[in-house]
Amino acid sequence: MDTATESERKYRTPEAFEPARIVGAAGVRQVGEPQVHDLDATYFDTDDLRLARHRITLRRRTGGADAGWHLKTPGDRGDRTERRMPLGDAEEVPAELLAHVRAVVRDRPLAPVARVRTRRQEYPLNDDGGRVLALLADDRVDAEVDGATRRWREMEIELVDGSRKVLKAVDKRVRALGATPAADASKLAQALGDRLPAAAPRAPRAALPNAVQAVVAYVRDQRDAIVANDPAVRRGDAGAVHAMRVATRRLRSTLRTFRDGLWDRQQTEELRAELSWLADQLGGVRDRQVMAARMLRAVSAEPREAVVGPIDTRIAERLDQDLEQGRSALGGALDDARYFRLLDALDALVDVPPATGVRGRWVRRRALTALHRADTLLDAAMAPAEPTADPAADEAGSREHDRDEHLHEARRAYKRARYAVEVFAPREGAPARQLVKRLTALQDVLGDHQDATITRGVLREYADRAHAAGDSAFTYGVLYARQHAAGEAVLTRLPAARRASRRRSVRRWLG
Repeated sequence: MDTATESERKYRTPEAFEPARIVGAAGVRQVGEPQVHDLDATYFDTDDLRLARHRITLRRRTGGADAGWHLKTPGDRGDRTERRMPLGDAEEVPAELLAHVRAVVRDRPLAPVARVRTRRQEYPLNDDGGRVLALLADDRVDAEVDGATRRWREMEIELVDGSRKVLKAVDKRVRALGATPAADASKLAQALGDRLPAAAPRAPRAALPNAVQAVVAYVRDQRDAIVANDPAVRRGDAGAVHAMRVATRRLRSTLRTFRDGLWDRQQTEELRAELSWLADQLGGVRDRQVMAARMLRAVSAEPREAVVGPIDTRIAERLDQDLEQGRSALGGALDDARYFRLLDALDALVDVPPATGVRGRWVRRRALTALHRADTLLDAAMAPAEPTADPAADEAGSREHDRDEHLHEARRAYKRARYAVEVFAPREGAPARQLVKRLTALQDVLGDHQDATITRGVLREYADRAHAAGDSAFTYGVLYARQHAAGEAVLTRLPAARRASRRRSVRRWLG
């Protein structure tokens, strides 16, 4: 599959438009002789035009220099990303292209929705040396949708070796010659006409308090992040798996923090349960990726005499096996109707403004409550253990286990608090970002300690396996001790991180 970025502009042109008059715009010294192409494209979409509503086009086109399957998705600054595949013999959408839009179409079938025939005259716009700066395509279009035919003329100008300065200058010139920017982003949108519904209007900004708008926007951003990362997750991209998992966590946390006031509790609890399921599927891959890197680094850091047997090989084999199982489970989950219904439910939640009478002050109080709860949990975890009447309960190992559990709960609470504060960052600016930064630093300390604790548990499991198989468990014991020491060392950074996160100067704005 080939991938390219299209930098182009579309125009409606008067009948008297003459391409030769573009000469002189931003280094264009010659408009070359046109090549004529007869293009025949069949566009595919769902029955409710999900791709078109997301400004995505998927077509099978014959004719021209780039005949084949084309998938175009929106990019930055008006550009579009185009993925191309050969025509092949089948007329079904190639699975590789379908994977890129699966989170948009979900389990809805794709079928032809329009046929567009184009007689194209393609003019090269050359500089003094004959280099093609851009291509001007003068198109006469016949589009057929549901038996009805529409005809129009349009022009496309696409960069080749020219800069955006060329595109800007040519745009200025063609407008001066009577061309007007096309109202539709694609020929398909023009062909569909009234069949393509307008975007549902969102509630007027004044209808909801600023703080409520901030929560809704934050939730919508996380929904969008899940959809945007879906294609790369399907390809096994580690960064995308992490990003999608973070988005699910942010959604779950935000729905918990601001439930009751903004959305129906039953609706949000059902959503949170499904998001927890998705996070578990993602964690089955992400946690193993992180653990593999952490444990192999730990082995490589040991002196040679401390490594008895092929420990790194054993660890890699076991983690690779677990990782492959996790990937298989995740792949199945992403093609499961349960995942698609979760996305549908998120759409229903974020695309319709909440009917609520809560004030912005309520939203801030909820965020502040989440922060205070995390403070309380951390203070309890760091407090000296109270002696008990049961000597067994006072054993160092038991007290340490209880402390670690409490620190883990505090870490999760600070994560929820940080997500609640993140809601305000776009509007509050530097004060909110500073508090997010301090909470992130505190959460990182707690996270490093939790990572060491989890790694110890995995090492203990591997040591038991080695012992049962008659192998030496010596190195696992060494690594266990190292992780224990590392976890305790991390906690020396905790008091300073706690103080930094509680300074009044970084919390004052919240109330």
